[in-house]
Amino acid sequence: MDNPILTIDEREAINSGRWFGSLSPSLRHDILRCAYVRRFRDGELIAARGDPPEEWLACAKGAVRVSSTSISGKQVTLTYVEPGIWFGDVAIFDGDRRTHDAYAHGECTTLCVAKADFKKILSNHAELYEAMLRLHARRIRQLFGLVEDLNTLPLRARLAKQLIHLVRSYGVPSLSNANEMRIGLQLAQEELAQLLGASRQRVNQELKSMEREEIIRIEPGGLVMRDRAALMRIIDADH
Repeated sequence: MDNPILTIDEREAINSGRWFGSLSPSLRHDILRCAYVRRFRDGELIAARGDPPEEWLACAKGAVRVSSTSISGKQVTLTYVEPGIWFGDVAIFDGDRRTHDAYAHGECTTLCVAKADFKKILSNHAELYEAMLRLHARRIRQLFGLVEDLNTLPLRARLAKQLIHLVRSYGVPSLSNANEMRIGLQLAQEELAQLLGASRQRVNQELKSMEREEIIRIEPGGLVMRDRAALMRIIDADH
């Protein structure tokens, strides 16, 4: 499903990314000049664990599901890469093979920079080294934050934080109620549980509890946030 041109919305997703937007116009130009577009159907493999690092990538549409496989052979979802986020650079820097699988979640578009071009841009723009350090530092902070939450926050608070994040990244205004936001990312409860490091049964119990309290609404197509302030109170109560 390759297509050489980003749509207007896809280009906007790339350009509005906080990290990419912080780069100088000349650096952004050189990155986009040598980048190419790849499109994937839902569930298609983007990169496999053990692959050599041949590309630096950004999500331009949809989501990229990053997963690993357990000893029993079960796929475990670790995170979702949202539009505007760049990834795949760690393996290019350390020269090792990719550590996780990446699949398209829904219709997905990626913007790709070949490894040779990435290194050429690095040699021409010293700015990119500092920018990559900032990007990696942000990832480390996020990782430490996730580990801290897993060890200090109850599941209810972790779930509330995850729902806020999903609404921020994939929220779509509800047509029936302007105060409600629908999470556009289609997530099975099992996948949501994996993101939280909990069982599907416990996550289902917490979701049902939030629904009874009219904080969210569970629908066949996903989740709707009805009361953002209530989710924030749940988070603040445990900090």
